[in-house]
Amino acid sequence: MALRMIEVVVPRSRLDEATRLLDDAGGIEQWRTSIDDDRALIRLLADSAQCEPAVVAIEKHFDASEGFRLMIFEVQATLPRPQEPEPPATPADAPDEKSPDPDRIACEELVQRLADSSKLTRVYIASVVLSVIVAAIGLIRDDVAVIIGAMVIAPLLTPNMTLALATTLGDPALGKKSIRVNLVGIALALALATLIGLLAPFDPHVSQIAGRTHVSLSDVALALAAGCAGALAVTTGLSAALVGVMVAVALMPPLVTLGLLLGSGQPHLAGGAALLTSVNIVCVNIAGVATFLWQRVRPSKWWQEDRAKRMVRRAALGWVLLLAILIALILISKK
Repeated sequence: MALRMIEVVVPRSRLDEATRLLDDAGGIEQWRTSIDDDRALIRLLADSAQCEPAVVAIEKHFDASEGFRLMIFEVQATLPRPQEPEPPATPADAPDEKSPDPDRIACEELVQRLADSSKLTRVYIASVVLSVIVAAIGLIRDDVAVIIGAMVIAPLLTPNMTLALATTLGDPALGKKSIRVNLVGIALALALATLIGLLAPFDPHVSQIAGRTHVSLSDVALALAAGCAGALAVTTGLSAALVGVMVAVALMPPLVTLGLLLGSGQPHLAGGAALLTSVNIVCVNIAGVATFLWQRVRPSKWWQEDRAKRMVRRAALGWVLLLAILIALILISKK
């Protein structure tokens, strides 16, 4: 059971109202205390599935209140051990389309995690550089184990998942931020791989390189599965490193292959790697948005929902159109 501690600071005059809202949302145990003459603190220990209803209810009623603050903390363990919460009874056993998926973390926690991880920092730049170097060595040596090592670093996982989340929530600011980080990472990886291809001699016909210069419809399925895996990882709180291997197989190796071939002056082979890289980026984002929607990730405010629906429709149309063009190129290249 994934546990969360929710701490809510509210005006003392509205303490009973906040307590009632948290009671309705469910939880394992609740504590109340006074901070000063004007504010009170409520702590709620809850299962992660109970977290989002509580956050949405409190935000809806207290967002404009002076001094309001809500914080979510991950709880590693607690004694005595809590019992598994009983699933809510529904007349027809049909889930409410508005209710969050009980298997994922709260939307606000999800946004905060990805936003914090999708920053253009020295650590991100270093992760891209290291991943490219490891992937390039693995490709040149035709060593699968070394290539997997580059996948574990997975620097391109978070910005792509953040872009999919920003599309799902209709958050232009988060979308622009993720696009910027993504473009910098891709450009840096491509430039460094091209430099390595220029300086280091290699055989372009080894299996790990040659296999990424030919694109088939199975590669489309692989990239879609990778995008779904990445989105499921971030919504359920799984380790990004574990699923990063799955997502990175569709991102970093073909991108590094493209750079190596460009640097070695083999544009005819680089074209196939460029097509594979493009297919993978498009498919990862399509699958990410689809998985977030399936997990019922949505904004908490009605006016944000309208904007999110418009953004999803536009983005879906653009991504699907790009994918159709790329599939057509794949089919033409097979003739």
